Amino acid sequence: MRSVRILFVCLGNICRSPTAEAVVRTMAAHEAPELTLEVDSAGTAGYHVGEPPDPRMQAAAARRGYELGALRARMIESGDFERFDLILAMDRQNLTVLQRRASETSRERVRLFLEFAGLGEPHEVPDPYYGGPNGFEEVLDLIERAARGLLRDLRQRTRAA
Repeated sequence: MRSVRILFVCLGNICRSPTAEAVVRTMAAHEAPELTLEVDSAGTAGYHVGEPPDPRMQAAAARRGYELGALRARMIESGDFERFDLILAMDRQNLTVLQRRASETSRERVRLFLEFAGLGEPHEVPDPYYGGPNGFEEVLDLIERAARGLLRDLRQRTRAA
């Protein structure tokens, strides 16, 4: 089976999208080893290129068993729109930026990550950067829920193929 390539995108690529990358990679290894996934993350802005994820996000993720320390922020590149099967934005603002940058043929691959959470609203993972510690926990809760939904969706697609 060909691997499914997934790119998670937020603004600076130091909180939400690297967390989604690590959570999906970890969950897939433990809960869906039959899936062959390639996951990555990027930002729509270059504020933190080359930097590791926010230390507060790393700490919150580590408490749940997710390792973010080796990841480094990068900006989305034009080739990403062709390389990835799914490009999942953390919020509507980044979704809009991605849809504007995507070619007509790749626009259908750009979606909101929380569509997979089965929550109805909210469809956005809030940016915890300027908030308190509870924001990082909320981000993890939402990402874990959406990651489980994404893996469930990918399993169903694989079985149907």
